[in-house]
Amino acid sequence: MELTREYISKLEQSSLEDILRSVSETFPGKVVFSSSLGQEDQVITDAIFRNHLPVKIFSIDTGRLFNETYELLDKTVARYKQPIQVFFPEARDVEEFALTKGINSFYESVDNRKECCHIRKVKPLNRALSGAKVWVTGLRNEQSANRRNMPLIEWDENRQLYKLNPLINWTYHEVMDYINRYNVPYNQLHDKGFISIGCASCTRAIEAGEDARAGRWWWESSQKECGLHLSVKQ
Repeated sequence: MELTREYISKLEQSSLEDILRSVSETFPGKVVFSSSLGQEDQVITDAIFRNHLPVKIFSIDTGRLFNETYELLDKTVARYKQPIQVFFPEARDVEEFALTKGINSFYESVDNRKECCHIRKVKPLNRALSGAKVWVTGLRNEQSANRRNMPLIEWDENRQLYKLNPLINWTYHEVMDYINRYNVPYNQLHDKGFISIGCASCTRAIEAGEDARAGRWWWESSQKECGLHLSVKQ
């Protein structure tokens, strides 16, 4: 199904809840949300669960997450009493990477790091998106240069689905206002300078004045992306 310019324009003028409701009605049973349990993702999770929207939520456990992230996952499921499906990397892929490259070889080169991300994140994501028509994300254009020009909704040619970014034009302050208004649970690491939280081995707190994603793969001068959210054809 191809979305019309009029439909997209209407979405662009709608609230978060109305965007999610409209898309889930347009693609019944085919809308999924990938949550990394960051602040933005917790906002979308709250909007879905609190409004009883028919959107399946899943998360990816790379096997190297912070304990605080696991605690938040438990707290979120307990709070809303709704399931969040967890996908894991293939054990054989992880074993082969560790054997041939080394368990922490992602520090040695960008290629090694991207391969690790592909095994632990991209491949599980592709399995989780199987059969979906719309993939909801928590991306915001303030987060990085690569995301600055991303639209509200775009066509992912590789995965043959729509990628919906309902918070793409939200500011960080709007995210925190929502969290405070609805008392949304969030990762306590955010209060310790961790703005963007991924694997424990690849994430550090940022210093005052640093870019929001400076704490991700801080030893690199790359685009600070893992391969999940590279630009796609609109």
